[in-house]
Amino acid sequence: MKETMDFPYTDDLRGRFADRLANFERQEHDGEGLKHAAVTMTLIDDGTGQTAFVLTRRTPRLSSHAGQKALPGGRIDTGETAIEAGLRELSEEINMHLGSDAVLGLLDDYPTRSGYVITPVVIWAGAGAEMSPNPDEVAKIMPITLSDLIRPDSPEFERIPESERLVLKIRFGDDHVHAPTAAVIHQFIEVLMRGRNNIRVDHVEQAVFAWR
Repeated sequence: MKETMDFPYTDDLRGRFADRLANFERQEHDGEGLKHAAVTMTLIDDGTGQTAFVLTRRTPRLSSHAGQKALPGGRIDTGETAIEAGLRELSEEINMHLGSDAVLGLLDDYPTRSGYVITPVVIWAGAGAEMSPNPDEVAKIMPITLSDLIRPDSPEFERIPESERLVLKIRFGDDHVHAPTAAVIHQFIEVLMRGRNNIRVDHVEQAVFAWR
């Protein structure tokens, strides 16, 4: 039987998500030998009153991970917190300008094969939030409705010859993403959408194309 959930973009949902993050004991990574970055799970109204998050497709001109689907984010500058970096990257990548009061909390750090430790920042953009892609970084903004993440064929774990760890894939519509983006989305689904606060993702593998 298909599992169905409804996620209207309301103050009640915002409060529920904030409470679940407040009660979530997130895991930090020491980051030794890794660069630090922040990514954002930014929640918006999809235009029909349902909650969606912002996914982007990177431009093909970028020097790393060109053309890949990604959550808005980037490297944490010296003196910045993950929250400050996440809000700055939202402004730089999709011209969405928000303050710290939009931040609901943080999920687990995730170390990547490409040499970063990522801190996910969960953000509630609020009614009337506007955005547009910065063409130097973002080819397309792709809002994904939360209810589209609840499906029997996702998450999916794949074996690859290059690793003993299982590769994580998250599906939505006719598309999908792999870890590290999928790791952030998967933990978001489990912790915030389903209320399961014991789900960890630092053990899941990334697709080989994301190792560089």
